[in-house]
Amino acid sequence: MLGSNEEVQAVVNAFWGKRDELVRKHLESGVQGGQARSGQHMKAIQDYVRLLFVQAGLPESSVLAGSPSLPGYFRRSKSWDVVVTYKGVLVGAVELKSQVGSVGNNANNRIEEALGNAVDVGAVQKKNGTFGEVPPWLAFIMVLEETPKTESAIKPITTVFPQDPVFSGISYSQQYQLALSRFVGEKLYDAGWFLTTKREGDNAFSYDEPLATATASTLAGLIQARVDFVKRVLDD
Repeated sequence: MLGSNEEVQAVVNAFWGKRDELVRKHLESGVQGGQARSGQHMKAIQDYVRLLFVQAGLPESSVLAGSPSLPGYFRRSKSWDVVVTYKGVLVGAVELKSQVGSVGNNANNRIEEALGNAVDVGAVQKKNGTFGEVPPWLAFIMVLEETPKTESAIKPITTVFPQDPVFSGISYSQQYQLALSRFVGEKLYDAGWFLTTKREGDNAFSYDEPLATATASTLAGLIQARVDFVKRVLDD
């Protein structure tokens, strides 16, 4: 079954396995931090998302990876992790992000980037009709290392005007969940997947999907519905 525990566990194991491999290679070469910037540790998740679109009924040639670019409105272009097309229509664009350590400002940066990407796609479609007769469909995927810091309440700050009470006492993990829920609720994104994961020992990793509306299973279902809709519109 798509989005099953076994499938997600395999993806999580591959995520950590590749990340550890890259860390070792960079340490041996005297380079630090390169493993995160390379993005190679996200390949298993990227491949899994591609599989979801293919199994939903699209040919493999329609599902592009390797940072394909889409034109923008406020900027020239933006590279997405997965771009899916069918008969001249943008079936979907998927952004993948991860955060292992370094919470704090990085969490805000991830959310700001996601907001900007969605706004840009929406604007270029509204102004130029770039992506065809069917409105574009976007998904955001976030993998977060679970640590005591990500699960503890964020240190409060003083704001010039009153803060939304929902942010009071939440953790970084909860902040991501709230952001993703609001992304979808405000129709900036159509789907998401939020995954937390941690080491349990040598070559042992656990995961959780704390947001019920943003699991691998719900993502698979939404992708299937999107593909069915696009094919119904374009094939009739």
